[in-house]
Amino acid sequence: MIIEIDPVLDPRWDQFVESHPFGLICHLSGWKQVLEESFPHMKGHYLAILNHDNNSILAALPVFEVRSILTGNRLVSITFATNCDPLISSKENFRELLESVINLSTKLKCPKIEIRALASLHLVQDDRLGIVVHDNSHQLSLETTPAELMKTFDGKARSRIKKSLKNGLDLQIARSEEDLLEFYKLYVKARKRLGLPPQSYLFFELLWRKFYPTNHITLLLVSHKGQLVSGLLMFKFKNRCSQEYLASDERFNHLYINYFCMFEAIKLAQSEGYKIYDLGRTGIKNEGLMSYKNHWGGKVVDLPKFYYPKKLCSSLVPQETSVFYKLIRNISKHVPDSLFVSIGNFMYRHLG
Repeated sequence: MIIEIDPVLDPRWDQFVESHPFGLICHLSGWKQVLEESFPHMKGHYLAILNHDNNSILAALPVFEVRSILTGNRLVSITFATNCDPLISSKENFRELLESVINLSTKLKCPKIEIRALASLHLVQDDRLGIVVHDNSHQLSLETTPAELMKTFDGKARSRIKKSLKNGLDLQIARSEEDLLEFYKLYVKARKRLGLPPQSYLFFELLWRKFYPTNHITLLLVSHKGQLVSGLLMFKFKNRCSQEYLASDERFNHLYINYFCMFEAIKLAQSEGYKIYDLGRTGIKNEGLMSYKNHWGGKVVDLPKFYYPKKLCSSLVPQETSVFYKLIRNISKHVPDSLFVSIGNFMYRHLG
């Protein structure tokens, strides 16, 4: 039996996510709260297969209803998540849940469906779905000693890490929303330099309030002579740690601040017992970022997206190559800071 449940009110949900091998932080009920409170154009629908005997959850597929007059109405599993998977254990689970999602899309008049998968690829199979790969992820195994891990980095990374350790950089773990706000200011400046509209502060604030108390996020701050120069926000769940937001002041790049920050993040994740360090999603056409992450070694994996109906795939292009993306980047670099943040708020109300 498939039903729609409210993960915030149903105690079975987070217990199920914790126990499922594909469960990630984005599956937790707190993620639904963050998204729905940050973005009024989104609403989560959590479809679950229940056990007939005891009503426990056997499998599930959360999808978010995303409504936009610019980008179209659609169902996405799961919005603003680097990695996510249907929480299934068989191809039959997936087929049943997909059928329910297709019916839901008809009911809600959301003609497009997007499903993201990684660990569940061998189970996400259906002839009605098309597939595209526009993003990669770099994943480091932490199941080794710090010295052995260092050897997996290339020569440039090792050299710059060693130099950064001599540059008088100070590391701090954020403990308050005041720390978060300082990071956000740095994040906005870094995004402005790149011409990439920023997420709203509300989104970061809600992430902090939902996940900091449970130790599911850590924010590292790097200072030089008392001035914040770099910061990195990490998500942590089960055996996995992923870097999600990295920001820095380019005026201090000669001190190799990002190498210092990332190396400290990797060491921290390893010391806390995590088995995988994920460097986050990278567009396959983003050659500069791909090159930087390649310095850190690790395994490069594809992050595929599945689409219904299949014909949608023929019109999709990597984000970095789209005319709209290039236009927004050009505009963002030249508008006043106050307007830049407003552009970000507007843009993210149509994304997901």
